[in-house]
Amino acid sequence: MSGMRSVQRREAILSLLAESDHPLSASALAGRFGVSRQIVVGDIALLRASGVDILSTPRGYLCAPAPAGVVRTVACIHTPEEMGAELTAIVDAGGEVLDVSVEHPVYGQLTGALRLRSRYDVAEFLRRVAQEGARPLSDLTGGIHLHTIRCPDEGTSRRVLESLEALGFLLH
Repeated sequence: MSGMRSVQRREAILSLLAESDHPLSASALAGRFGVSRQIVVGDIALLRASGVDILSTPRGYLCAPAPAGVVRTVACIHTPEEMGAELTAIVDAGGEVLDVSVEHPVYGQLTGALRLRSRYDVAEFLRRVAQEGARPLSDLTGGIHLHTIRCPDEGTSRRVLESLEALGFLLH
């Protein structure tokens, strides 16, 4: 019986994620289903193992949408202290920061989902980084990193690149 409840809970979690337009935290999902946060983390792992594309962001889980608009990867370099300026420049120009990637000498490419669309998203991300005492992935690579950025159109994409170039954050 408990196995059946687990399967039904995972189906319900998947439905909630698919219908939500914002991230849902493991704690919120745990509260909704009356289970521990760790059970939800396990459910997410099992859903991913079954082929469901679920993103983990600093604010919770999202079903990965099909990219719309112009999606491009940009190579950047800056100090950890400039991370907020970089992310704010991208969202202020109309872009969404989908992720950050670095090339690690042992592990290969390491990628973290960000899904930052607004100044609020950037502020919340930076608050979490500070609260957790986390260091940016780019610390592993001397500040060099890639961002996947989504923009509604090519003009917005150019504006994002111009903003990053003006700040000296584009890697050439």
